[in-house]
Amino acid sequence: MAFLTEKDQQFVRNLFENLRENVKLIMFTQELECQYCRETRQILEEVAGLSDKIALQVYNFQTDKALVEKYKIDKIPATILEGKKDYGIRYYGIPSGYEFSSLLEDIVDVSKNDSGFSTDAKAMLAKVNKPLHLQVFVTPTCPYCPKAVRMAHKAAIENDNITADMVEATEFPHLTMRYNVQGVPRTIIGNDQHIEGAVPEMAFVEKVVEAFQTQTA
Repeated sequence: MAFLTEKDQQFVRNLFENLRENVKLIMFTQELECQYCRETRQILEEVAGLSDKIALQVYNFQTDKALVEKYKIDKIPATILEGKKDYGIRYYGIPSGYEFSSLLEDIVDVSKNDSGFSTDAKAMLAKVNKPLHLQVFVTPTCPYCPKAVRMAHKAAIENDNITADMVEATEFPHLTMRYNVQGVPRTIIGNDQHIEGAVPEMAFVEKVVEAFQTQTA
């Protein structure tokens, strides 16, 4: 059974008319597939089939060790969006429900090689001059989560020092407990700073830079 209805497929095709450069969807799974690995692969296959500018590559988490190390993948299902380069955008868990929109919009941004941030936000984010890891905890039923995921992924597109993960909270309970995720979205900045909820662009960027400067002081 298809994940996307015919109406959904037409919507996505129309959206993908805005694609400029080619985009690779890189997925890591394994032979004895994890929870939601099969569904994640189906979603990505259907999405890739809706534009000749999108290609899907699927690798084995257990045997493709060189690529696992290259992309620093530590859990599955994992999805990477790669355009002219690897922007550090990661999806850990199934990009379904409300998060499906994040995936589609990220694909468009990656194809354009543009974060879409304002000039002020770009200038502020340029202060992050060392590696910084963002993790956005979400659930597919959370309507506010895509905004938080998109902010983090835009930051990764804008600044090569930033990597940003969507983490589906129910699929990785050990991380949910580790980072004391009581509600979603929750964005973890580095190891100990966080943003609760979805916030406007400048509030997000200012908090990220503040947390970065605190952690590197």
